[in-house]
Amino acid sequence: MSNKNQDWNDDEFDEFDDDQSYSETDLVKKLRKAERAKEKRIKELESELNGVRSTQRENAIKSVLSEKGVNPKVASFIPSDVEASAEAIDQWLNDYADVFGVKLQDKEVAPDLSTLRQIDAITANAVTPDKVDDIMSRISQAQNADEIIDMIYSTPS
Repeated sequence: MSNKNQDWNDDEFDEFDDDQSYSETDLVKKLRKAERAKEKRIKELESELNGVRSTQRENAIKSVLSEKGVNPKVASFIPSDVEASAEAIDQWLNDYADVFGVKLQDKEVAPDLSTLRQIDAITANAVTPDKVDDIMSRISQAQNADEIIDMIYSTPS
């Protein structure tokens, strides 16, 4: 098995066999050291970020559960693939409330009494369609401006 068309010389590869050619220079050593330090710092930051994310998720879930009147310990059963938004947790609670024996409390909106009083005051003096026709006929039958002014300032009947 001879290779007659061999264009290269074995002496060309002798330089690769020399151990000194494989030795690292100071620059390469420093670069590798900096790369290891950078990778270590990245791992530390990633673990810290994951810790912060999990804590934030737990707090968000517990607050939503508390708002719903559900024991916050149920948060440990919520899978990690459920988003920490109120809508996603509501959906999960609706799906699995019977498993935990939880009855979800609906938020009751307390009526705003001042708003109700304003509505009553407005509707008490409101002009209904039958009164509009009456007013239009009174305006058309008015003889002078004083009758129209009296009609405006008089109490509605």
